[in-house]
Amino acid sequence: MEANAKSYVKPTSVLLTEEFTETDMLLYWNKYAQRLGEKGFKIMESLLLINDPKLNGTVITLELPNEGSKLDFESQINGILGYLKGHLHNHDITIEVIVNETIETKRSFNDQDRYNRLLEINPNIELLRSTFGLDIP
Repeated sequence: MEANAKSYVKPTSVLLTEEFTETDMLLYWNKYAQRLGEKGFKIMESLLLINDPKLNGTVITLELPNEGSKLDFESQINGILGYLKGHLHNHDITIEVIVNETIETKRSFNDQDRYNRLLEINPNIELLRSTFGLDIP
């Protein structure tokens, strides 16, 4: 029996390292954020959606606006890493967090702000509004 125990070789696990694109990564990144939001983890969801992460090989770089956001994100980083590694079939994925305090988040809070933002994107909105006599409530 002792001879049998010595001859047993534990199989080594092979970690997957399939190729993936930035589009694939963003798809699963957003799905994970949506799942967190549905479970009530709104802060983590908003940190994931602050801006789109960039992919360089297997390193995902995410810019966050301050050190506090970075600490919150890093406390939950294992969850997103596990999800991405599993769904993208690549266990070499790492996430690098960069703090950029100059990130400007543009959020529209009321109808006038939304209209002004759309007007920045497409000035023809004003022509449409005036042609049909539309008002902003």
